[in-house]
Amino acid sequence: MKYLLNLILLTGVLSGLPVQPVSAAPQAKRPNFIVIFCDNLGYGDIEPFGSTVNRTPCLNRMAREGRKFTHFCVTAGVCTPSRASIMTGCYSQRVGMHWNPRDGQVLRPISPYGLNPEEITVAEVLKKQGYKTGMIGKWHLGDQPPFLPTAQGFDYFYGIPYSDDMTQAVGKRLGDRLDGNRWPPLPVMLNDTVIEAGVDRNLLTKQYTEKAVEFIEQNKAQPFFLYFPQAMPGSTSKPFASEAFRGKSKSGPWGDSVEELDWSTGQILDKLVELGIDENTLVIWTSDNGSPMAKDMNSTERGTNKPLNGRGYTTSEGAFRVPTIVWWPGQVPEGTVCEELATTMDLLPTFALLAGGTVPTDRIIDGQDIRPLIEGTAGAKTPYDVFYYYAMEQLQAVRKGPWKLFVPLKEFDRHPHFKTGAGSQPLLFNVVTDIGSEHNVADQHPEIVKELMALAEQGRADLGDTNRPGANQRKAGKIENPVPPTLKTTSTK
Repeated sequence: MKYLLNLILLTGVLSGLPVQPVSAAPQAKRPNFIVIFCDNLGYGDIEPFGSTVNRTPCLNRMAREGRKFTHFCVTAGVCTPSRASIMTGCYSQRVGMHWNPRDGQVLRPISPYGLNPEEITVAEVLKKQGYKTGMIGKWHLGDQPPFLPTAQGFDYFYGIPYSDDMTQAVGKRLGDRLDGNRWPPLPVMLNDTVIEAGVDRNLLTKQYTEKAVEFIEQNKAQPFFLYFPQAMPGSTSKPFASEAFRGKSKSGPWGDSVEELDWSTGQILDKLVELGIDENTLVIWTSDNGSPMAKDMNSTERGTNKPLNGRGYTTSEGAFRVPTIVWWPGQVPEGTVCEELATTMDLLPTFALLAGGTVPTDRIIDGQDIRPLIEGTAGAKTPYDVFYYYAMEQLQAVRKGPWKLFVPLKEFDRHPHFKTGAGSQPLLFNVVTDIGSEHNVADQHPEIVKELMALAEQGRADLGDTNRPGANQRKAGKIENPVPPTLKTTSTK
């Protein structure tokens, strides 16, 4: 029985994932890929998903010319694990990036931990197919040389190695905790070298956008992959924006930041059209997790996830379900909506197959091929039989079809302000018909509760749980004696 269980785990079936094809016939012209990945931007922060306070005309255009995904999920309600999943096509628990004893769930400056170089990233998959790979923006998967983007498949990196709020001033307030006294001024890196220290965070979106447009222009004649993780709206209580947008929105600094992100997206789309490569470029716009929201959850000053339930940093729908728009003129049906479950883990296998490559077969990849969902194939359904919601090591919820079960927990979320879960009793919601997760129907559907509880146990066996390693978890990278990423000066002597 134990042998059979391990065999099932190794095939990925236990993760609720059907067996997928591992290769596809090469296409005559391979598409370019651009992924715009905002930071902490909520489900209700943009007009295509219901915002009435933030003006997002470029995203309105993108939705009008493309396809909205209303059940697109990340795999964590917080930065580092979410970014690990989009890079590897795996749950962060699979690749050991969900938590570590030094930093907790989010990597801090000078951490000895990072994304294991033995993992295969989407950049490495595409580089193998002859793609030029570039990353502009916020990395947050390790600031030490073996973990930087240039060591993980990217030919080019311009940006910051972690969150923009992890500044030297914040480190000084931490003191010795998390090596705060050693944190450097916020660095901007070019490839593996710090080129600026003490960054004007108001200019990050503008500067990133200029670099992204340059990258597209320079690589227009060859297939390219641009990963564009924006720093904004960000983790701070008052996000940043350039002078052209500061003080211009109806919802304060958060809205200013969102409206500049919209402008940035328009610059990208316009450049693709100008260069005549728009019909050969798949653009995906999404967020790394839901917004943290203000203490008053009716306020929009720190973003909003409404009409979904809950704030970022939890396992609520508001944390995991993010606003997503897919744009690919001539390939993606205009003005359409996909209501099937898809995730950031799906980008690696989907891009690999669209590029004529293969999905790694020497390890479990949790993501799935979602080409039929992107292309709007009639009758296309989600490839997921089950989807798991983790908070660090703890499995808190399970989804199958329209049903989401918060499992009973003896140990609640470690962050009481953000706690999400069922306590000692299960909570069951139909997240399709009950978009706000307002009606617990566990008592009316005991058979569904039983089924999802069994799937939860399978997930624990595979991906682990609190004080319980999973059978198919891999380790994060770790080095000894990490050093601060600092500006290197050249002697004039």
